[in-house]
Amino acid sequence: MATATSLDIPALDAELTRESPQAILARALDLYDNIAISFSGAEDVVLIDMAHRLGKPVKVFSLDTGRLHPETYQFIDRVRKHYGITIDLMYPDAAAIEALVAEKGLFSFFEDGHQECCGIRKVAPLRRKLATLDAWITGQRKDQNPATRASVPVAQVDQAFSSEGRELVKFNPLANWTSADVWMYIRSYEVPYNSLHERGFVSIGCEPCTRPVLPQQHEREGRWWWENADKKECGLHAPQK
Repeated sequence: MATATSLDIPALDAELTRESPQAILARALDLYDNIAISFSGAEDVVLIDMAHRLGKPVKVFSLDTGRLHPETYQFIDRVRKHYGITIDLMYPDAAAIEALVAEKGLFSFFEDGHQECCGIRKVAPLRRKLATLDAWITGQRKDQNPATRASVPVAQVDQAFSSEGRELVKFNPLANWTSADVWMYIRSYEVPYNSLHERGFVSIGCEPCTRPVLPQQHEREGRWWWENADKKECGLHAPQK
């Protein structure tokens, strides 16, 4: 199996950029044994379904922030049962959560931005998980947020979560797909999805920070709606330097 240092990742990205998501996913799983899909939403379950249809076993993990919608917890369990897989749930540090809530209350992000809360509930658990992997697979698409994701490659060295002497590789097989492509796949293959989508939710995160969007609104307008568009990242997919 490959390691980040043994591969020319920009060359791999150039090679795969016009390939189908299934081909990109298959190549990623062939190259890396210690690799996992980060699962939370519609795009990610499409990747799980693709891996299942390719007949390739893959590790799956999800971040339980403690503030997800009940429907999201039900969705996670439905996917686990549907595909007969283990989903490794990553939790935030309890002491860090207790300290934040004791100092600032449960909704401080409405006043001073979401980065601190997301850093504790999402980024730190993700960093802990990624430290155990050689590569990970995400459902990022270029059109999800033109302000921050327009240049998402299909393969990259993840500079945000690499460390000195250890490079982490990140695959984004759906980078060139649109939301319509994702939902066409879901409908065509009867893939499980979060029931919140039936109520106008498009991009789904934590319950306090997610709301439905109106017709013709961009999907990310339902996330952290009180902040500017270029701030609508939680740190999981920080723009690469």
